Amino acid sequence: MIKFLKQPSYLLAALFLAFIQPAIGQQKMIVTGASRLATYLPLIKNKRIGIFANHTSMIGNTHLVDTLRKSGIQITVIFGPEHGFRGTADAGEKVGNYIDQQTGIPVVSLYGSKRRPSAEDVKDVDILIFDIQDVGVRFYTYISSLEEFMEAAVTLGKPLMILDRPNPNGFYVDGPVLKKDFRSFVGMQPIPVVYGMTLGEYAMMISGEQWLSPEANAKFSYYKTAENSKDTPFHFLVIKCQNYTHQSKYSLKEKPSPNLPDMQSVYLYPSTCFFEGTVLSEGRGTNTPFQVFGHPTLPQNLYAFTPVSTAGAKEPKLKNQRCYGWNLTGTTEEVLKKTDGRIQIKYLIDAYKLFPEKDKFFILPKSGKTEDAFFNKLAGSGELMEQIKKGMSEEEIRKSWENDLTTFMAIRKKYLMYEE
Repeated sequence: MIKFLKQPSYLLAALFLAFIQPAIGQQKMIVTGASRLATYLPLIKNKRIGIFANHTSMIGNTHLVDTLRKSGIQITVIFGPEHGFRGTADAGEKVGNYIDQQTGIPVVSLYGSKRRPSAEDVKDVDILIFDIQDVGVRFYTYISSLEEFMEAAVTLGKPLMILDRPNPNGFYVDGPVLKKDFRSFVGMQPIPVVYGMTLGEYAMMISGEQWLSPEANAKFSYYKTAENSKDTPFHFLVIKCQNYTHQSKYSLKEKPSPNLPDMQSVYLYPSTCFFEGTVLSEGRGTNTPFQVFGHPTLPQNLYAFTPVSTAGAKEPKLKNQRCYGWNLTGTTEEVLKKTDGRIQIKYLIDAYKLFPEKDKFFILPKSGKTEDAFFNKLAGSGELMEQIKKGMSEEEIRKSWENDLTTFMAIRKKYLMYEE
């Protein structure tokens, strides 16, 4: 069995209160796994650490890497995901290996052609740690990075500790479930677009359902249950959050990536990211990415905006072109009400109906293969595109997801660590 550490004492929790991010509407403060230093520092003392982290790996106002180093922990290598270790790269931008100027520690990029650590990368590592703030959406690539990191840990025989963090979209489950023929880095497993799990819970599901490679699956049973040595007191360990439930509306302190600058974008992202697979702008290059969407050929009486080059969106779609479309901006509460705890397919339906050249609405691949269309990779199958083209209603489309969602919910339930 995967082991979970008990909560620290009341006194230790109080000592860290100043570093804990509050959850909206919650009396108790949510404690992230990373903040539970007293729980896991004894387990990594005198060990050489390789850590997968980015700019969201914070304890209060201090980065986890800096906190660990000040605590006397030796970090020999840092691994970075999409957007890089410091979180400034554009979506999809290639980030190479380098030495972090602030710490002098080598940074190995695990986004692009190389997605998991090599034996050479971890030769001076005793324990691997994973700490990233996710947003709970299948096509947000941090869960794919987690899977690759797990794969490497198992096959290379390195103990893995996951410092769990709340899921800001963890209060619902919705969307089409990915089909295996449409597997890619923006969707690797048969889960819906919004899957309602923390990274710790998701890691449990990956291992429990044997979704790793055959080699890793064969090793994982031993990896989880092998006798622990005095030198390495665990093999696979999730440091849980405290005071978090799946009904928590957790507000992020750090923007998880350049184009998710606030909670409004985080809440709308599961619905509006589909426009990345169309010719419409999804709002990159504006102050409200994923909160506005449109195109120059749509009716000019709609909301107008112009994407421009910005940090994190140097070459946005339809750059410097005046677009007409929809504006979903508002307060956090207003946006939550608009999303209504589910993916809003009506945005796609309405945009497609008004778009003048419907055969050009979706970006199609040169290969001609349906599974290569980026929209279908985001959706996880070719069905949603065809349903939009056929003019099916939102409720008809949603009904087609029901059986797969029911199957997924039964699987998900086995791995939940937090109350629904």
